[in-house]
Amino acid sequence: MRFFSRSRAEQPQEDGFIVTGWLQQFQGGNSRARGIAIWGTLVCLVLAAGCRKQDEASREAQEAPPAPPTSVQAGEAGLVTVSNPQQFPLVAAVTREMYSTLNATGSVNPDVSRELPVLSLANGRVVNLRVRLGDTVRKGQPIMDVQSPDIAVAFGTYLKAVSDEHLARVTLERDKGLYDKGAIAKTQLEQAENSEQDAGADLTASQQQLRILGVDKNKPGDTVTIYAPTSGVVIAQNATAAAAAGVNYAGSTGSLTIADLSHVWVVCDVYENDLASVHLGEQAEIRLAAYPGKVLTGTIGDIGAILDPSIRTAKVRVQVPNPEGILRLGMFTTATFQSAKETPVVAVPSDAVLHLRDRAFVFEPVDAAGHYRTATVATGRGVPGGGNLIEITSGLRPGQQVVANALELQNTAAQ
Repeated sequence: MRFFSRSRAEQPQEDGFIVTGWLQQFQGGNSRARGIAIWGTLVCLVLAAGCRKQDEASREAQEAPPAPPTSVQAGEAGLVTVSNPQQFPLVAAVTREMYSTLNATGSVNPDVSRELPVLSLANGRVVNLRVRLGDTVRKGQPIMDVQSPDIAVAFGTYLKAVSDEHLARVTLERDKGLYDKGAIAKTQLEQAENSEQDAGADLTASQQQLRILGVDKNKPGDTVTIYAPTSGVVIAQNATAAAAAGVNYAGSTGSLTIADLSHVWVVCDVYENDLASVHLGEQAEIRLAAYPGKVLTGTIGDIGAILDPSIRTAKVRVQVPNPEGILRLGMFTTATFQSAKETPVVAVPSDAVLHLRDRAFVFEPVDAAGHYRTATVATGRGVPGGGNLIEITSGLRPGQQVVANALELQNTAAQ
């Protein structure tokens, strides 16, 4: 039996034709010889196919371009590798003591203890309104004039009381003279004294009624002038000229409302989960969008006892002095509440944190061969006291090693 060795470059036919040729070559032999020939042929074909695949794989590997280096972007789970790890020093996360803070949005409201309605106790019609909404007024300043029938009735009662008191006094003086001469009995003198006392009481009551209505008894008329009960700003106007005025018409809110805005309230919404960070009597910093960089200080005066069932917040009231008048009613504010005690926080240099989009990362060393792993962290406030430190609220433990300059490592790994 002879075996012929041929290279693939010289092989003109497919493997099926080779099998057929071997069968024809051994057709004339016995069955055992033919079987041995067939098995030998199959073994050769398998070996030849394996060699062919190895040759093809080797040729494709030589012809294919070299694979580009793997680039791992910051923020993706994975590794980055650099050739000179000694160029990137490491720093350890440290622990610092800081006051915890909480920010809440709020708005400026008047202090209700410094808010007074302007009431006219005389029911009637406003004949002259001297101020308007938003005007600044002084205590005792005329606000409006009200024409009222109540004043006419009160003046009539007063004049009658004056007349009755005068008659009772003259009668008493006459009876005293008659009693001294024995012309009348003592009981008649006592009746005159009682009448004079009753007339004096009626006169005093009528004078008091005029005073309550705000009318001068020496200036009879049907119109009363209403004066400002306090200094401040007119923050509500419920009446106009020719409108009805008085407690029966304007109600308890009054025709006008004046508020002293030298002290105001900043009312904030604090979520249920953050209420433990807010305490009565603590200080709060107030910042205004209208005055960037301006920081006011107030005191927490009340924490609401009822939560809003829809958004789960409580009203926190901050009392803020407003001597310059920059706090206007309705302004939006940001209140910063600071804890009474310092708490430990984890911090690293700000250069160790890489910010991309809305996420932050640090590089942790994996080994000494220049392999680093990206780790997602959450940052907080800057740490006072120098060192350019930034608070890490999650993602790092105290003492954990990170690359000191994350941006430089990222740029080197991307090259």
